[in-house]
Amino acid sequence: MSSYVYAITPADHPLELDGLSGVGPDGSELRVVTEQDLAAVVSTAPEGLRAKRRDLVAHDAVLQTLMSAGAVLPMQFGLVGPDDSSVGEALRENRTAYLERLDELDGRLEYNVKVSRDEDDLLREIIANDQEVQRLNETTRRDPAAHDAKVRLGELLSHQARVRQERTAADVVDALAGGAVKVSVSQPTAKHFLSASFLVERDRAAAFSQAVHEDAERRGEAYSYHLHGPLPAYSFV
Repeated sequence: MSSYVYAITPADHPLELDGLSGVGPDGSELRVVTEQDLAAVVSTAPEGLRAKRRDLVAHDAVLQTLMSAGAVLPMQFGLVGPDDSSVGEALRENRTAYLERLDELDGRLEYNVKVSRDEDDLLREIIANDQEVQRLNETTRRDPAAHDAKVRLGELLSHQARVRQERTAADVVDALAGGAVKVSVSQPTAKHFLSASFLVERDRAAAFSQAVHEDAERRGEAYSYHLHGPLPAYSFV
């Protein structure tokens, strides 16, 4: 019977799983596959597993419980092995790599910071500081049919917005990186010009949260900061 894998931990992890159930319509029973100094938390994989909310919540609840008590290598939702024996074989074959990763994550938590900026505020800053943008803006106001000027203005605004957002993103990461062991920066999205994950020592989590708050205060109301965590350390495995 196929085994759904939630996480890999050291074999001496507390593995306090009482009261938890796994994925599946009726909540599958959790069990532990142990191989030497490693353990994997698994359950029977239901047929036709899909990313339904109840299953995503169950998967995350197992990870949150495990990471609250020790080092965890989180598995992405939907990872299924042929059976428990295959899971144990994977633990044996990858033992060194898993132990190295667990050692890196021991006593550390992942936090994600997303930052966005009010578009009108960004445009005002660009117009106020770029003479070519000012000239083209005046041209298109006087002559709404000035197609070439409109195209050029749009290109300049897009370029300047990207440059300024990249610069600000780098500044934010620099301001927060001192409170983290590692940083992983994702591609920006249409909504957030920065999405970065920080691996933070457990006993420095409050200080890191305060640093995020202070950086947001320093930048002002035009910026929106979103701090998520602690999270399973997907960005660092």
